[in-house]
Amino acid sequence: MFQFIVRRLLQIIPVLIGVTILVFSLMHLSPGNPAHIIAGESAPPATVEQIEERLGLNDPIPVQYFNFVKDAALLDFGNSWRTSLPVSEELWPKFWVTFELAVYSTIFSIFLGLIAGIISAVRKYSFADVSIMLIALFGLSMPNFWFGLMLMQWFSIQLGWLPPTGWGTPEQVIMPVITLGTMGAAVIARMTRSSMLDVISQDYIRTARAKGLGERIVIYRHALKNALIPVVTVIGLQFGSLLAGAVLTESVFAINGMGKLIVDRILARDFPVVQAAVLVIAVVFVFVNLLVDISYKYLNKRIDLD
Repeated sequence: MFQFIVRRLLQIIPVLIGVTILVFSLMHLSPGNPAHIIAGESAPPATVEQIEERLGLNDPIPVQYFNFVKDAALLDFGNSWRTSLPVSEELWPKFWVTFELAVYSTIFSIFLGLIAGIISAVRKYSFADVSIMLIALFGLSMPNFWFGLMLMQWFSIQLGWLPPTGWGTPEQVIMPVITLGTMGAAVIARMTRSSMLDVISQDYIRTARAKGLGERIVIYRHALKNALIPVVTVIGLQFGSLLAGAVLTESVFAINGMGKLIVDRILARDFPVVQAAVLVIAVVFVFVNLLVDISYKYLNKRIDLD
């Protein structure tokens, strides 16, 4: 196990290098001069040149990239070009908001998706199975922003039960979590059903039933544990996608998180903030996948990670 973790941590290095190259290239290839945006459209050329010199935009591209990687390795992302505040002061409060939203949405997805998938697999081709799969298909096809607006219309405007926007109180958490977690629940439900049906047909499940074990013990202790391996993979990918793709949900519910920060700073060509935000999301995504791989060993002792 230790060798596996060390090997995976070493594999993170080229992944992060690739991420830094990609985000650095995309930001510098995007149209618009950050110095012009900071100085204003009517600023004289001398002012623009002074800003470019101060920000290091006059340096060769390889030098700019080297400085970016060097500072990132030291966890020093510099100051925002838009506000002149340290990037960490702007990034971390918004990161934790989005991280909480992703965690709560993932928990909601796991809880709802596992229950629905197990019921659907155990009652294959029944009315419950068909209904759950139709609802899951609807959940996969439904745009998050539309579902969020519908929830806001029903529970905030018509019923007045929940606040329409914001983040922090339990009442404000409910609708964004349901909005963001519904699609994940649909994916987990479909994957759980498929994996459970494959495991239930195995010989050792028939043997467990033949020994007289109760159906619940057979399903939850023997079948579910082995069926969770592909489901856990999906959960890890879902968490990463929620962390990186919550911008629409945050916009609908006016949540001041990472998604809104990245979009605003891309438009402002605030390179340090955007590069730091994408790099942080990539690091979290990689470590989540590492935890998913480690969990395989605990779900199935026969898997040799080393």
